[in-house]
Order: sequence, then structure tokens, then C-alpha cells
Amino acid sequence: MPRTTGEGAPVPQRLLAAATRLFAEQGYDRTSVQEIVEAAGVTKGALYHYFGSKDDLLHEVYARVLRLQQERLDAYADADEPIDKRVRDAAADVVVTTIDNLDDASIFFRSMHHLSPEKNKQVRAERRRYHERFRALIEEGQEAGVFSKETPADLVVDYHFGSVHHLSTWYRPNGPLTPKQVADHLADLLLRALRP
Repeated sequence: MPRTTGEGAPVPQRLLAAATRLFAEQGYDRTSVQEIVEAAGVTKGALYHYFGSKDDLLHEVYARVLRLQQERLDAYADADEPIDKRVRDAAADVVVTTIDNLDDASIFFRSMHHLSPEKNKQVRAERRRYHERFRALIEEGQEAGVFSKETPADLVVDYHFGSVHHLSTWYRPNGPLTPKQVADHLADLLLRALRP
């Protein structure tokens, strides 16, 4: 059970919430550890108890979203549904979960270069695992004849995730499209491109 303080929120959650807000507002490199602990209402000792460094906070900001997306992708991939439905559901889900965590995603893509080489390598491995699982779904559909083999599965994956990774540059919560509408449009584009 995580230790709680103040309002009763677990200290790691408070630290992550404060770090995410400050990194989004000021940038990772312009945010000090002191500002994070003050915003979270904890001591530096508490931060270092849960996170070894500011670098660890940056890593966790993105890793928590990636863990959620991996769990959801695994569930879609393992579902007892036709392959085109599983691909569409997975393609839409990664859009919605990215928009729902837009600050986390934009912080990460702006600040990934600040990660230590070890953490950078770890994140790349986690992202590769996600992309490989998604690619396996595309390949399954291609082998079944549901999807065209004309475009290599790797390129299909890069195409879709290129769109996902750029959501933070143009999507606005107060814009004309809801997260679900954006997700449906992008998933439908992907499915149309895959049809034989």
C-alpha cells in the first residue's frame, strides 16, 4: 500500500502529477527538483525515496502511459474477434489513450533526449515491444488475406504511429473533434489503406 500524505493521495502520484504539470508548463530542463517537491507538498527526501532522480520522473511520466497502452493492445490482440476488428480497435485505442495523456506524450517527445542512455534504451525497447505486437496483428491480417500485402507491415506501423506521435502538435481539447472522433478517423484511414 503506497504511503499517503496531505490530501491522502499517494506520494508517488502527487510527485508525478506535479512533475507532469511543471514539465508541460515550463519544460523539463527549466523545472527544478525543488519546484516539483514544493508543488507536490513533499520533501526532497520523499522524492528520492520513490524516484532516484528527475530523470526517473521523466521516464515514469511516459512509461505509465506506455504500460497502459501495452496492456490494452495485448487485450485487443488476444480478443476472440475478427482480425480487422482487433486492428481497428487497437489503432483507435492508441489514439484515445495518447490524447487522454497528451501532456505526458508531448513532454516525453520534447524531452526524451534528456533521459540517461540506460533509460533511453529501456524506453526504446518498451516502445519496440508495443510496435512489434501491433505489427504482428497487421501481419496476421495480411497472411489471412484480409489485408493487402502490397505495403510492408513495418511501413504500415510507422505510418499509423507517425500520426499518433504528432497528436500533441495539433490536437486541441477545445477543437472540433473529440478524442473518439479523431481515433475513429485515423483507425478508419488505416483500415482503408490495408484493404486489398
